[in-house]
Amino acid sequence: MKTALFATILLCSAAAFGQAGALSNQAMPLQMPDHPQHASYTAMASETSIIGGSPNTYTYSQGERPLWEFGPVSRPTPLGDIARAYRKEKVAAKKAEIVFEKQGS
Repeated sequence: MKTALFATILLCSAAAFGQAGALSNQAMPLQMPDHPQHASYTAMASETSIIGGSPNTYTYSQGERPLWEFGPVSRPTPLGDIARAYRKEKVAAKKAEIVFEKQGS
């Protein structure tokens, strides 16, 4: 315990001495960046497509799709039914006939 405390104190003191030379006691004024250019009126940019490619690449259609195109509807199995099935499998599983009490030497 004493060695851990000594190592911690030694590490903290070394870190404190390491930081001592980095800071100077001279005051430094805050310098904000200057932006002399102000907003001005300019012409708007030309229209561009956000989809990408040429303007004719975007297509759409209307109508209804038949239900069979979406695939089979799956019904989730309730968690209670899954637990009952596992319990039945555990009861029906083959048990060991011989039980060794002491294994090894």
